[in-house]
Amino acid sequence: MRIAFTFVFHLLHFWTMRIEVKKNIHFTKLVKVNGRLKEFNFRKLGGPNEGLFTVDVSDDRGNRILFRMQKEQDIWKIIAQNLPSWVMEKETTFHDLIEEELRSM
Repeated sequence: MRIAFTFVFHLLHFWTMRIEVKKNIHFTKLVKVNGRLKEFNFRKLGGPNEGLFTVDVSDDRGNRILFRMQKEQDIWKIIAQNLPSWVMEKETTFHDLIEEELRSM
């Protein structure tokens, strides 16, 4: 009886899965660009892309602009892409918004 119990216990222990919960981080901020407020959506990527944010915003024609930001030496930087100058000019603002959001968690 004791051997059967030990076997079942080890079998259950073997089948026990470790569940790891990671928080899904996403937020929206309004940023003034060329005198107008634009809505920027931020989403933190997990897994092998840990340390990356995707950001999206609409241009004046309603087209979505999508780009990524990566943390380099404690500063969130836009990963080199062909983006409008009004996006690139706000890189420091995006850094501040991301850091503010991460601190508030």
